[in-house]
Amino acid sequence: MTDAETPSWGIEPVPERLRVLGFFDGFLLWANLSVSLLVIVAGAFLVLPADQFGLALSLPEALGAIVAAALVGNVLLGLGGLIGADARVPTMVLLRAPLGRRGSYLPTGLNILQCLGWSVFELIVIATGASALSKQVLGFGGVSFWKIAFGIVAMALAFLGPVGFVRKYVRKFAVWIVIASLIYISWWSLHGQHTVRLWHRSGAHAFWPGFDLVLASIISWTPLVADYTRFARSRAAGFWSAGLGYFVPTIPLFALGAVIALSRHISEAPALLTAVAAGGAASVLALLALTVDESDEAFANVYSGAVSLQNLMPRVPQRALVGGVAFVATVGALLVDLRNYQPFLYLLGSFFVPLFAVLLADWLLAGRHYSRDDVFQAPELRAEMLAAWLAGFALYQWLYPQGPSWWTRIVAHTDPHALPWGGASLPSFAVAFVLAVLARVVARRPILLSA
Repeated sequence: MTDAETPSWGIEPVPERLRVLGFFDGFLLWANLSVSLLVIVAGAFLVLPADQFGLALSLPEALGAIVAAALVGNVLLGLGGLIGADARVPTMVLLRAPLGRRGSYLPTGLNILQCLGWSVFELIVIATGASALSKQVLGFGGVSFWKIAFGIVAMALAFLGPVGFVRKYVRKFAVWIVIASLIYISWWSLHGQHTVRLWHRSGAHAFWPGFDLVLASIISWTPLVADYTRFARSRAAGFWSAGLGYFVPTIPLFALGAVIALSRHISEAPALLTAVAAGGAASVLALLALTVDESDEAFANVYSGAVSLQNLMPRVPQRALVGGVAFVATVGALLVDLRNYQPFLYLLGSFFVPLFAVLLADWLLAGRHYSRDDVFQAPELRAEMLAAWLAGFALYQWLYPQGPSWWTRIVAHTDPHALPWGGASLPSFAVAFVLAVLARVVARRPILLSA
């Protein structure tokens, strides 16, 4: 078997001969996806002032929110990886089982928008870092040039497919250089700073909004995870590689973003990367390594955007869809402002947290296994499961309205009320899960008790 067999594999269950990614392969993939400049920027949002879309948390409260959300989010991500390895189909195709074939089209459309959105933000962050570097070294910024250049790079990597990407890119990239770069930037962020003063710096009491922000950034991978773990050798490899691989870098990277923002007095997110680039030759080299490594996140979103489109258009060649997604993302990166990033994350969380709850509930009640018929012979629509998902979404928005200003103004008419605990993510997950269980029982679908 060669890697050439896997790059354009469509939506049919992956055959045994192509299930070649072991735990170490998957761990490297998900750890690399977790090592992201965008995650560092998201960590800065936890402590940035409110007028810059930040939450203005103190450092201890930010760290508490990071740890709690990382634990919860990565368990859910691992479960998504396990379900994907079990069914061996992409996530959006997998959703045919709980929602029906046409029912899966709504989350598919949202996931395509998510993948495009993440691709746009990744290209913005990469271009911002590359521009800061080139300006320091060459006296030339050229943000637009870098957005176009890395859009082409993301498309080229997506053409490799998951197996080719891991074997030809991830394994050969200098992982130790990335680790060394992160260690150096961590030292730089604290060098010459009064750490006790940073620790005791006051902030807003907004633990649960911080929890929701971190969880949203992790949970946004659950609609993509099966696109990759369908190539895993086993269910266990799918669970541990995704859950543990993404978890390991999550806490230090979010924490690093918060520390840099506080120690270097960053007032807005785009200034964070510029501040690192201005930290001397070693900082420039460290940022260069992270900027190059960032291209794997852009790859993942371009590839998964194309795979999600195949749920709607299974006969269109995947390479054509990859090219289309990469083109639209590059154009978007030329037009979008990074400061809109935090509301985007919350809006994603409000959709995908309850969506995963519905999938998990249905999969558990199906006997912790989806057969090919469960997915491809599913009815056209399971309205009761769609209702459970949308009820979770509505609860999330009622507890914590997020999204574009026109949307939040509409939601404001419902007189939202935040809970004193649990934020918006956990209650919306619980409600969607319970309603999905009840909906399946009421619909009298068979519940299998075997493993």
